[in-house]
Amino acid sequence: MNSSKISIIDTHAHLDGEEFDSDRDAVIARAAEAGIGRIITCGTSVEASEKAIALAEKYPAVYAAVGIHPQEIAGVKKTEISRIATLAKHPRVVAIGEMGLDFHRSVVYKDEQIKGLKWQLELAGELQLPVILHNRQATNEMIEILSGWVQKATADSPGVIHCFQENADNARIFLNMGFYLAFGGYIGYPKSQMAEVIKIVPQDRLVVETDCPYLPPQKYRGQRNEPAYIKLTVEKMAEIRGTNIETMAKITSENAERLFKLK
Repeated sequence: MNSSKISIIDTHAHLDGEEFDSDRDAVIARAAEAGIGRIITCGTSVEASEKAIALAEKYPAVYAAVGIHPQEIAGVKKTEISRIATLAKHPRVVAIGEMGLDFHRSVVYKDEQIKGLKWQLELAGELQLPVILHNRQATNEMIEILSGWVQKATADSPGVIHCFQENADNARIFLNMGFYLAFGGYIGYPKSQMAEVIKIVPQDRLVVETDCPYLPPQKYRGQRNEPAYIKLTVEKMAEIRGTNIETMAKITSENAERLFKLK
């Protein structure tokens, strides 16, 4: 594979993480060498969102998304949502997120998660920005909330379901609402059941992501993930869809450009 022939957009990274503190410049450089032309780094709290913007200001290839992750939402007050609203007006911000629902570990903060999600959805609608949604073991609640919200949202697309790992029926529900689906390195894991789902997603709704430093491709399991590794995900997706990596890189990048209005 000739990296000079491809340009991939990593639609979901966490470059603010302390895992990158010792070599962040090198990580960004390796991404460029591997053909990763642009990266969206996502905030998970007010502090992380501020760091995401700082990185987007420093690195021309990096854009920011700002939001509060469901696991960070406990105790959050509307003043913090107001801070996210202010950050969202920065010219390097292209989305609201990472936000959503996560009932995997605990449902103690279920009501707060739902309230935080609704606050951020309302903000995204006001600012006409797409959302980046985290959904883990909360699909029924997520579908109920989003089905009402998308009727009022007037953005070209409501956003993307991050780290999609659900069945084809749920994929169709989110697709019918207008969402894109994002897939990461886990699609190449031996126990992954995503191939059949990836096959049914319309070509114009596929995007790729690393979620780095988490969920590295199979080749790097147990190691820190980074944007340069996303080409392995694109390669696997191309294999599943019966095409080549150059075509899949072009498709997913054009989709990301359209979704996030990247220039």
